[in-house]
Amino acid sequence: MTSNDLQFHRYDAASARELRKVVEDIYSRSYIDAIATGGPFHSASAFMTRFDSYVKRDGFDLVVAYHKSEPAGQTWGWPLEPGTGWWDGLLTETEPGFTNEDGRRTFALSEIMVREDLTGHGIAHALHDQLLSERHEHRATLLVEPDNTTAYRAYTRWGW
Repeated sequence: MTSNDLQFHRYDAASARELRKVVEDIYSRSYIDAIATGGPFHSASAFMTRFDSYVKRDGFDLVVAYHKSEPAGQTWGWPLEPGTGWWDGLLTETEPGFTNEDGRRTFALSEIMVREDLTGHGIAHALHDQLLSERHEHRATLLVEPDNTTAYRAYTRWGW
């Protein structure tokens, strides 16, 4: 499979709200092991509660990849607004003004996920590129858990 075998659809917040079942299905088929732990953070209902709060953000942008007409993966984010808590917890010194946001400066890439049965085919990278390709902010940011070496290595390969 290559990215040529995929179709990408972009959704704004209003359209994304109507795709809740698709979003939940992709999540449930992407985080199988995490969900199986039974931890409350990883439950599908907890995830969907977070999703419902994400789509309320100004400029929310969702891209879904389809393979053979079936949802294969998704990614989303939004521009950071003034007063955002996104930068809270930074461990390194930054230049003055680095964390100042105005809703047009920084795009926060919040989630990338691919169905477990389709990983390893470049879908996450293709989703990443599709999402960022139409963004107009000056820069983008993302967060990764320190122990998620797979994601960290991927983001490094992608130029982060």
